[in-house]
Amino acid sequence: MTTGANSENNLPENVTIDPTQNSTSSSLATALQRVNAGWITSTNLTFGETTLTVPREHIVSLCSHLKTAPDAQFDFLADICGADRGVEEEPRFEVNYHLFSTTKHHRLRLKVVLTEEDAHVPTVTGVWRTANWHERETFDLFGIIFNGHPDLRRILLPDDWQGHALRKDFPLRGYEPYSLK
Repeated sequence: MTTGANSENNLPENVTIDPTQNSTSSSLATALQRVNAGWITSTNLTFGETTLTVPREHIVSLCSHLKTAPDAQFDFLADICGADRGVEEEPRFEVNYHLFSTTKHHRLRLKVVLTEEDAHVPTVTGVWRTANWHERETFDLFGIIFNGHPDLRRILLPDDWQGHALRKDFPLRGYEPYSLK
């Protein structure tokens, strides 16, 4: 249990929780579902942050729309990160896209869930150029393949490194023996 300011029992004063507010209350999510009902499989609104779960086959079209739509204008891809839910979970992996609009000043998180057997998702480097580095990092540390990526190779670990260091089944001390030479 954490004792910091963001733990469940010790919330900051500026956070308000409305238990009657359901996950469909995001007006942006509602507008996106009107444009294409297949873009969003679920919506989660927690602590004022909206997370949309998106099927992988729609991630590029949704991101393109979010970048150019007048009511969205998500012109800044702040981060793409992977998450390993654990070997016992299915689907095992998540790819999270953190978007920000520098003109509208709102944030949005998109989530794509992937199975271990098919950990592939289309690249969004055609939408935001900065996705290049974020996707390479996610590939390097989690082994998630970004189909269509222009330069998908390791970015943090050596080229001859075996495995993906942030997977939950990766040994804490790495595979022995390993030398960074």
